[in-house]
Amino acid sequence: MNYDLLLSFVFATSALAFSPGPDNIFVLMQSITNGKQYGLATVAGLITGCIVHTTLVAFGVSAIIKANDHLFFTIKLFGALYLLFLAYKVFKGDSRIEFSNTSAPKKSLLQLFKQGFIMNVLNPKVSIFFLAFFPGFLFSDSLSTVTQFYVLGFVFMAVSFVIFSLIAILAGSISDYLKQNNNVGVVLKWLQIVVFIAIAILILL
Repeated sequence: MNYDLLLSFVFATSALAFSPGPDNIFVLMQSITNGKQYGLATVAGLITGCIVHTTLVAFGVSAIIKANDHLFFTIKLFGALYLLFLAYKVFKGDSRIEFSNTSAPKKSLLQLFKQGFIMNVLNPKVSIFFLAFFPGFLFSDSLSTVTQFYVLGFVFMAVSFVIFSLIAILAGSISDYLKQNNNVGVVLKWLQIVVFIAIAILILL
């Protein structure tokens, strides 16, 4: 079992979770406008939705691995190219972190949990990202590929849950810091680019 590869997966997941995206910005805004518990309810919904994507990728890719090694290499190549494409999109994008000031009606904790879950499950980009991200981190010759994908999925969910929860709990301080320090957006932008390129290289190697 390759524990170094699992540790690399944890670091990559952490860097991606810290990088500003629609999910963690949504969590941040819910915490700021409604309170920490509402941000945490959103986090729980988003993370629970990852179980669906993990299952789709685990059984789909595992079947492909059993059927054809060359086809699996093609998937890994697609994954590396997709991650390089994401790095390019981040490079071309704006480094500023925008906060929406539009006031939305307050929802219950259950409603926010459901919204987070639906946002995640109905977003095909999550499955595509998992398909690109996970195959490069298969870490064992003895465990089945389905088991390995689920391990990676739950590690991804655990790390993301911890970081997103910290964002929800520290929402006020984080938003003030981001507003006062314009350079943070640039640093996080290049962090995303470096992480995407590093993962793409790791998958190809």
